[in-house]
Amino acid sequence: MTDILPLSELTKKTITLRKKTLRAIYCSGSAHLAGSMSSMDLLIILYFGGILRYDPKNPNWEKRDRFILSCGHICPALYTVLAEAGYYCAPELNNLRKLGSPFQGHPDKEKLLGIETTAGSLGQGLSVAVGMALAQPKNHVFVLTSDGEQQEGQIWEAAMAAAKFDLGNLVLIIDNNKIQIDGKIEKIMPIESLKRKYEAFNWQVLDANGHDLRKLSFVFRRAIEAKNQPVVIIANTVAGKGVPFAEGKPEWHQKTMTEKEYQKALTNLRV
Repeated sequence: MTDILPLSELTKKTITLRKKTLRAIYCSGSAHLAGSMSSMDLLIILYFGGILRYDPKNPNWEKRDRFILSCGHICPALYTVLAEAGYYCAPELNNLRKLGSPFQGHPDKEKLLGIETTAGSLGQGLSVAVGMALAQPKNHVFVLTSDGEQQEGQIWEAAMAAAKFDLGNLVLIIDNNKIQIDGKIEKIMPIESLKRKYEAFNWQVLDANGHDLRKLSFVFRRAIEAKNQPVVIIANTVAGKGVPFAEGKPEWHQKTMTEKEYQKALTNLRV
C-alpha cells in the first residue's frame, strides 16, 4: 500500500490522472472515455486513500486485497492508476490498444501486473469477486461494475450468493453514471431502485457522490468495517466527468477524439 495522501494531493491527482488517461485514449484512436472519466475518483480513493492493501513491488503478496474491474472497457483509467501506483511506467500507456501492447482494450491478467482477472464480457466480475472473497476471507475484495451491468442476470445470481455466504469482506462499487453504449440507462433498461433491490438481497447499501473525495473516503471506510454482510457502494457519477463537452452524453461512451477535441478537453479539464 502506498502512503495515504492528504485530500489536497488526492484532488490534484484527479486532474493529473484524468489528463494522462485522456492522452492514452487519444493516442489509441479508440477507447472508452465516459466511464474512464466517471470512475477515476473511485479508483484514486481505493489506491491512494488508504483503502486497498497492495504492494507493486510484490504484486502477488498473499495479504493483498483484490480489486476486480468488471467493466473492463474502462481499463484506461485503471492502467493510469496502476502506473501511478508503481506497477509500470506511465509513458507505456500511450501504446494503449496498439498491436502487441500489453495495454489492451480490456485488461488481461496474463499480460499485466496488478490485474487480478481478465475482463471482457460484462456482468461477470461480481461472480469472480464472490469466489475470491470466499477463498480469501481475511482479505477484502473490491469489484467495480458499471450501472449498465446491473441489467445482467448473472449480477443478481452473484448477489444472492454473496448474501447467502455472509461475505463481509466483499465490497461492490457501482459507477452509476446513468449511460451505456446505446443511450441513457433509463431508456434502454431501467435499473432503479438499486438501493431497494440490494437491500432486498440482504446487502448493506451505501450511497455516495462519486466525485466527492472526502465523502468517498468516509463511505469506503464504512464499507471495510462491515461484518457478515456484503456491501454495495452506489457511486453517483457523471459520465465523462471533467470533460465538459462529453459530460452526461451517451455518444462519448466510446468515441474517437479529434486533435481539436483533445486539446479542448485538456484545456477545460476540471474537478
